Amino acid sequence: MLSGPTADVDERPQAWQRELAGALSGLGELLTYVGLSRGRLAEVPQLAEQAAAEFPVRVPRTFADRIRKGDPSDPLLLQVLATGLETDAEPGFTDDPLREIEASPIPGLLAKYTGRVLVIATSACAVHCRYCFRRHFPYHDMLLTERHAEEVAAYVQNHPSVHEVILSGGDPLSLSDSKLRSLVRCFASITHLRRLRIHSRLPIVIPARVTDELIALLADLQLQPVIVLHCNHPNELDGTVRQAVLKFRSSGILLLNQSVLLRGVNDSVETLAALSERLVSFGVMPYYLHTLDRVRGASHFDIPRSRALSILESMSATLPGYLVPRFVTEEPDRPAKTPLVSDTVLVAF
Repeated sequence: MLSGPTADVDERPQAWQRELAGALSGLGELLTYVGLSRGRLAEVPQLAEQAAAEFPVRVPRTFADRIRKGDPSDPLLLQVLATGLETDAEPGFTDDPLREIEASPIPGLLAKYTGRVLVIATSACAVHCRYCFRRHFPYHDMLLTERHAEEVAAYVQNHPSVHEVILSGGDPLSLSDSKLRSLVRCFASITHLRRLRIHSRLPIVIPARVTDELIALLADLQLQPVIVLHCNHPNELDGTVRQAVLKFRSSGILLLNQSVLLRGVNDSVETLAALSERLVSFGVMPYYLHTLDRVRGASHFDIPRSRALSILESMSATLPGYLVPRFVTEEPDRPAKTPLVSDTVLVAF
């Protein structure tokens, strides 16, 4: 279960940390904030409460402010609103769909792919996305701790084929700057490392997280920093996000975006095309469009593979190639993500 952010704040919280600590929590609080009542939801309220009890609601107000008030079908709301559909038991949807536990030689470390390792830096997220593939992740057993940090660093040191460390979680940017700096220092002296990649939703949901201090921390790295954002819908990208992205760009940091294809949220050519166009206008390159990881509680977001490929075909036919993210699925025991390509897709230039 994801934990709250209070353990990761500095002694004197910055503005972004206060926003993080003040996130909306609980189904009722979120519904009230966006101008909805339980009676507007087409489901059994008790089942929605059950879903929220298993996987708590957490939404920063800065993100909730972009949700259309009074609209139960708003695509941003659907990503964060607990629903009774999460209690449906669908065949093939499991607690650990990517079998990540099997890929962990040391608590806090996932070694799934050649050339890179993933560090579970924290269990905390600013926002609890209802489709999260780690919503059942056993953080109490798998989280990187001070006790295991030296073991993880030694593992990377002893594997010269590893050129990239990926910070994940939870969300690594929910860590305070001091804790993030301490974590990065674990890898700073490993000469065969080239890049530090950070996967984060914080710059999208709480843009104030991108402080001058964070930029300075990344600029001082001996490793090349790469930021992979997670944005699913163009309505998530407002002026405050643009300013945050500009801070990264001003320091020459490579910015990519990955999205998840979600029923009712972004499963249309028009929405995905608008997302790519807006990302590139901000200076962020569309990177991956993931199929839904088949995690228990998220089956209502899934769409048929044939429909997904049809969307890809239309995007490829209407957009220049650099605006079309790679459509991929992640499967356990595969050496890399698996690209999904339709036989009828033509490469756009």
